Amino acid sequence: MEHFYTLQGEGRFSGQAAYFIRLAGCDVGCVWCDVKESWDTEGHPLFTTEAIVTAASAHPGRIAVITGGEPAMHQLQPLTDALHAAGFRVHIETSGSSTLSGDLDWITLSPKKFKAPLEESLQQANELKVVVFNKTDFAWAEQHAKNVPEHCILYLQPEWSKRDQMTPLIIDFIQQNPQWQLSLQTHKYLNIP
Repeated sequence: MEHFYTLQGEGRFSGQAAYFIRLAGCDVGCVWCDVKESWDTEGHPLFTTEAIVTAASAHPGRIAVITGGEPAMHQLQPLTDALHAAGFRVHIETSGSSTLSGDLDWITLSPKKFKAPLEESLQQANELKVVVFNKTDFAWAEQHAKNVPEHCILYLQPEWSKRDQMTPLIIDFIQQNPQWQLSLQTHKYLNIP
């Protein structure tokens, strides 16, 4: 669908240079999704793996983030192999609702209420990022935190349109539950892709 060089705006690698590869297609359908244009696989330009890796390699950053849509709907092994061969660490952001493929160095699991994550996805997560849209999302986040590995970093992130209402609640929650950390969509605050 698209690929571009920017800063990672969320989670553990926030603020680091990264090459984003957004794949079209999503079967989750979050009502608050900020890239609904990625849901449909039709009508987007197609890029070869070679073209993506060549474009990414033109930049000095060596983190590649595969996102979507729901990138796990695709067979990722050829892309992850080519990115690794070019010296990239390969990250993915996924809802965990589909089986992961490819050789991934970092897995951001962002489960959605609309389609539950697979148990195997929960076990593979390096970070759990729960988007907080309303107050009930805190209990939902805690339920998922019980099912990820002990080393998994736990993040709460306000849904962008509700950030003014949810951020103070997240701060209060984290102060009472310090195993959680705050993730902000810093790229949106900075007005970068």
